[in-house]
Amino acid sequence: MTTHVPPDLAARLVALRHDLHAFPELAFEEIRTADVVARELAALGLKVTTGLAGTGVVGTLHRGGGPAIGLRADMDALPILEASGVAYASRTPGTMHACGHDGHVAMLLGAAHLLAADRDFTGTVHFIFQPAEECAGGGRRMVEDGLFTAFPCKSVWGLHNWPGLPLGTLATRPGPIMASMDTFEIRVRGAGTHAAMPHLGIDPCTAAAEIVLALQTIVSRRLSPLAPAVVSVTQMHGGDAWNVVPDLVTLRGTVRCLGETERRTIADLMARMVPGIAASHGAQAELDYFEGYPATVNWADAVPVALAAGAHVPAITRRVGDVEPSMAAEDFAYMLQACPGAYVWLGVDGARPSKPLHNPAYDFNDDALAIGPAYWAALARQALAA
Repeated sequence: MTTHVPPDLAARLVALRHDLHAFPELAFEEIRTADVVARELAALGLKVTTGLAGTGVVGTLHRGGGPAIGLRADMDALPILEASGVAYASRTPGTMHACGHDGHVAMLLGAAHLLAADRDFTGTVHFIFQPAEECAGGGRRMVEDGLFTAFPCKSVWGLHNWPGLPLGTLATRPGPIMASMDTFEIRVRGAGTHAAMPHLGIDPCTAAAEIVLALQTIVSRRLSPLAPAVVSVTQMHGGDAWNVVPDLVTLRGTVRCLGETERRTIADLMARMVPGIAASHGAQAELDYFEGYPATVNWADAVPVALAAGAHVPAITRRVGDVEPSMAAEDFAYMLQACPGAYVWLGVDGARPSKPLHNPAYDFNDDALAIGPAYWAALARQALAA
């Protein structure tokens, strides 16, 4: 069945998306956004459940018997000062939709409109609007709060807009499509002294510098070249004066992996390397390693279903089933650990390439609002029939 978005619905979704963009909300603070979502779903006659994971919303469309599926969109914004220059720019200084979650919400609401209006549609769809995707683990909270107990699904599906892919491109892959995301803090302690007399103290700066360089050898020399991983030191803090060797230097950073074995290996190597390097300088080092999101791993049987659905949407002109994974992270990973399904990317680059995700000048491409809802609706039919 060919699926498309009527022009009047597309226009309504654009207005809705602009409204959400103007009033962004951070993780677990999506109160206004959740109210808008709940109101839209209720107006369509769906059963609406609120409060899951705090601000999460689930709308259920039930037509006939059989299994149910879940379609998920994330709702939260980022702590970024917007520089897009659009007329509907954020009215909350320091907060903006720099990852397109406003577009994700609008697309999933559009899918609810399409399926609710289709009297030939049979089956059950849970429209899952998740809070706190940006590093706060809202997906995990929803699962822990009983998402799939209260709303049993035979499969669950996620979608993200993707700058760098042309508009109308659908891309996914079996196995890992997004990386795990861990963070770390290293505190290197020495003994402060006059910078002109470093031999009278213990310099944590040189020890910290060696640690930074050594961490880069984990990926280049301790892991297989065929196992993608990233270790990035992103912060270095120490000292307050030009002529003082400080007592303390703090390093922070992130680790990204596609495989769980590499993830464990990196954590173990860091635990051994960091204190040893510091000790060789007469200093001490403490490592705090924080496990974040696991890798987002698509179920192999779900990928052909996701791609096949794109064939029913004329606006999707290209389907890619072997896209290279991204080393960014996504907490849809927790839902895929609990339920079969897949995560896909929808290209959003028009005649002019989109700004990168998390860029202060980024803005979701409204042309995708005439594609995403149609794809969601087609996927719902395809997944229920699979």
